[in-house]
Amino acid sequence: MQTRQLGNTDLQLPILSFGASSLGAEFRAVKLDEALDSVRVALDCGLNFIDTSPFYGRGMSEVLLGIALQGVPRENYTLCTKLGRYDLEHFDFSAKRVAESVDVSLHRLRTDHLDIVLCHDIEFVPMQQIVDETIPALRKIQEAGKVRYVGFSGYPMKIFKFILDQTSVDCVLSYNQYTLQNTRFADEVVPYLKEKRVGVMNAGPFSARLLTNAPLPAWLKEPEDVKDAARKAAALCAERGVDIAQLALQFSCANPDITTTVAGSANPNNIRKWADWLAKPLDTALLAEVQANFAPVKNLGHKEGLPENN
Repeated sequence: MQTRQLGNTDLQLPILSFGASSLGAEFRAVKLDEALDSVRVALDCGLNFIDTSPFYGRGMSEVLLGIALQGVPRENYTLCTKLGRYDLEHFDFSAKRVAESVDVSLHRLRTDHLDIVLCHDIEFVPMQQIVDETIPALRKIQEAGKVRYVGFSGYPMKIFKFILDQTSVDCVLSYNQYTLQNTRFADEVVPYLKEKRVGVMNAGPFSARLLTNAPLPAWLKEPEDVKDAARKAAALCAERGVDIAQLALQFSCANPDITTTVAGSANPNNIRKWADWLAKPLDTALLAEVQANFAPVKNLGHKEGLPENN
């Protein structure tokens, strides 16, 4: 698996990373053996950067990761978890909860340090608290050696400049905003992040199943014209004998300015398939056709979090 350096850190991350949200049964019921096997297969395939959060399964993802990683040498994987979001409507970015959350995550994950900790979905709270309280609290924990690097994650593009115009972090994570249909992250924010020497991470190459052949979930927030364009794109790919998910994954991982793209599954077969897809050349002619299909709805998305943070 090809790797890239994460910003100004000393981390070399695979261009495709393992997202452990599915281990928390966020999207479907998951069997224990399946969950544990998915972690092992991810490591075998070179997806040795693992992203999780206390929010995923309300702790279940971290617990299962801790079990799955037992016996794996700590230097064989890089671990990222988050803090601040603990349920659909439960957010706590206070300094007190920062310290508690890191300690709980260390216990669940059965490790003495976390490589990256991100403030999770900061658009759901007044973001000045992240600048004034949360990041300073994380820096103290970093100085204590429990955390190597700190940052934040979220969906709206506004959040990145809001935070980074006022303070510094080591890395950030955007999701569903660098895909076949939506490249706002690379268009609007990545050049700014490069200038700041902030590590750039992307998640959601399939845009919550939008860019797959799976039935679209009822909770998908994208506009109907975006969904219609995605169905047409999937049919176009199928006519060429290609799964749209393959094109979506290859496209998201190809950008050299984005260190890693995080994709999640508790199905080991999916992970093996992703690794195989990345070993194949990107069909640039098909990509051009699909991008032309998406042109009328390019970069259309939805609102997330507080209105003022969008």
